[in-house]
Amino acid sequence: MKKLRFTILLLGLLLALDLSKVEASTKLRPGDSIQKAVDAAEPGDTLIFQPGTYSASAIVIRKPLTLLGIDYPRIDGGGKGNIFLIAAENVTVKGFHFANTGKSNMDDSAAIKFFDSKNCLIEDNELEEAFFGLHFSNSSYMTIRNNRIHATSEREFEVGNGIHLWKCNNNRIENNQVSGHRDGIYLEFVTDTEVNQNFIQGNMRYGLHFMFAHDNVYRKNTFRKNGAGVAVMYTKNVTMIENRFEENWGSSSYGILLKDISDSKVIGNIFQKNTIGIYMEGSSRIDFKQNTFRDNGWALKLMASCDQNLFEANNFSNNTFDLSTNGNLVLNTLKGNYWDKYEGYDLNRDATGDVPFRPVNLYSVIVEKIPASVMLWRSFMVTLLDRMEKILPTMTPDEMIDHSPKMRPYDFG
Repeated sequence: MKKLRFTILLLGLLLALDLSKVEASTKLRPGDSIQKAVDAAEPGDTLIFQPGTYSASAIVIRKPLTLLGIDYPRIDGGGKGNIFLIAAENVTVKGFHFANTGKSNMDDSAAIKFFDSKNCLIEDNELEEAFFGLHFSNSSYMTIRNNRIHATSEREFEVGNGIHLWKCNNNRIENNQVSGHRDGIYLEFVTDTEVNQNFIQGNMRYGLHFMFAHDNVYRKNTFRKNGAGVAVMYTKNVTMIENRFEENWGSSSYGILLKDISDSKVIGNIFQKNTIGIYMEGSSRIDFKQNTFRDNGWALKLMASCDQNLFEANNFSNNTFDLSTNGNLVLNTLKGNYWDKYEGYDLNRDATGDVPFRPVNLYSVIVEKIPASVMLWRSFMVTLLDRMEKILPTMTPDEMIDHSPKMRPYDFG
């Protein structure tokens, strides 16, 4: 009998807890004041937005809340600055369609802007014609997932970044789609953050741009048809794994720009149909392994200011130039790469060429010094010069050699 009473008491308690959750939910309909509903809510409450269009700007949230949209209600900023301003912990914003922020560089107008926040979730939202899409400063442990962010401005100064983080740490940015912004994702003074499986296409400047952003991991992202793919500047301990850098074409476009970075890893990535696959300047102690460079103008531009970098077990196929440099001093290592331009032999059949390969040809050196000479590409004179340089090297770096070139491309699966 006592057990039965205890069970009934426990069930009643659970029911009461469940009812308290229901009572803590507030439903909003188009025309309701979002700010009044936020101000009236208790910490931990849930606000449920019914379908329709809500006019809102500068909605301030300073307490833990969950905001849920049903069938993507439209939150229209009317071109009047920020829409949501959040400075709190444990805030969830899920299932909304944000549109029409203001366009101001003075306050970086954004659809959702976070200050000094922690443990927040921004998931499954659509952002249309926002100056900045999602903007974070001095925040940590944020999860930014499954959002679709799109703008249609024609000039770079007319739009901000899709996802912008400044002075943040321990965040996860995953499965987002960003297009039409200045930079798809921008990170500055950001640490211990993972950027995974995002699709970044058609942004005006960079797909991903980060500066002074140490100890971060970028995995399985696609950067396609951006002004340039990814710019990594003034950073250390970066890991870039299994990303795709595709169709980033232009006079100063590349898959990745590496400037003054160190102690990093670039592994298992695909660089395809870029003007330059990787452009490196002032960078040291980076391991490049199991990458595929295919159908690029230049697969790799390695400036003389780079040292102690290792290029091992990569595939170079159908690039106009596999490698070019602007100096003769060689402080980097090439080892066991596959080069489709290699014409050596393998007498002992160990799948490694018996003759070393020099990936820097004379024509690439000439183009580096005289860009206009690119118009002579595929001419008989250029072919003759390259053949002569292979026999008697005079202008190409003496030690820029792969001593163990592979006879067949690697199968990276």
